[in-house]
Parts: sequence; structure tokens; C-alpha cells
Amino acid sequence: MRVLVADDERLLADTVAQGLRRLSMAVDVCYDGETALDRIRVNTYDVAVLDRDMPGRTGDDVCRWVARTDEVETRVLLLTAAAGLRDRVDGLGLGADDYLTKPFAFAELAARVQALARRSSPAVPPVLEQDGVVLDVARHEATRDGRTLNLTTKEFAVLHVLLAARGRVVSAEELLERAWDENTDPFTHVVRVTVMNLRKKLGDPPVVHTVHRSGYRIG
Repeated sequence: MRVLVADDERLLADTVAQGLRRLSMAVDVCYDGETALDRIRVNTYDVAVLDRDMPGRTGDDVCRWVARTDEVETRVLLLTAAAGLRDRVDGLGLGADDYLTKPFAFAELAARVQALARRSSPAVPPVLEQDGVVLDVARHEATRDGRTLNLTTKEFAVLHVLLAARGRVVSAEELLERAWDENTDPFTHVVRVTVMNLRKKLGDPPVVHTVHRSGYRIG
């Protein structure tokens, strides 16, 4: 999944992003609401984690724009130091999908982000399975025919995208968009190399197939 983290507390934003990347998420980071809005307009995010209290354009402003823009399907998790019931109700009233008060445990934030991503359209179940390959997103575990797969974070992310596609062909461009952040050079061979390494770890018989001039699919 691809996530945007926007918080003017830079250390917090960077720490959250680092933790989510360890869970094989592609994460972009920014520190103000204006940049967050620009990123959401350009990129496709499963989830945006927005601080409500950023100076200038706030997380509330960004959340309102997402909620009223039909073509944007990004789920919004609002962060705030305001813990009162009225604050939580107001935040959800803006159109946010979830709300978390500071300070928070990273494990809870990660679980909420994963849960929001599963509510995307079409919904993606927490455990994906096809041709003996099982991917448990919450536990960050992958197996094939009961054998544990020792995957890198990017191999895990690519496998997640392919399994979630349910047999649909996924282009290299879509894999790059969904599994890597904005700092990745689109002209590198990173997708092809990652798919090649993933195939080796999955073993025989092959389950990841190349569709000529179109992309990759499982099954």
C-alpha cells in the first residue's frame, strides 16, 4: 500500500514513515498541509495520515478536500493532541475515516492504517491466498505451501499488489506507483529486478507470470 504522512513535527513524521516502511508500505512524507494537498492531487494513496494542527493549511482543510472530491479514494487518519470527545466527533465530522490522539503507540497507528487500506474499493482482505501462496498483511508473513518466504520489504509489497489484483495483469508502472515512494527513479529496472528475485524465492512451479508488453500477474 502507499501512504502519505503529513505532520509539522518532523521527527514524528519521519519516525512514523520509517516504521511503516518496515511493514513494506511505500511512504511519502511532508511537513505542511499545502504540500500534502499537492501530493494527494498528483499521487494515488491508500491512506493519508494527517496532523490536524499543521500551520497554514491544516489537516482539517486537507481532509475536507479529500472528502468532497469524488475521484479521490484516499482514506484519512487524523492525528491530534486534542483528546476530548467533542474533538473526536468534529474530526470524524470533517470526513475522516479514523482518528488517533497523540501520544500514540506506533503499533496501534500501523494497525489502523492497515485496517483503513483494507476498506479501499474493492476491499482487500487481511490475508491473501492464491496457488499455495499466503500473505498475512497484519503479521507481515508470507508462505508458500507452508514454507516461510524470507522476503524483503519491497518483495513483500510487490507480492501484496499482485495478490490483491486477483489475477488481473498489473503493469510495471502500477507496481512502481503502489510499492515505491516518490523518490524512486521511474527509469530504473527496480521493478523487474524485484519481480525476478521474488520469483526465485517463491520457487517452482512459477506463480508470477509475465504478460508480454503488459505487466505481471499471479495465476
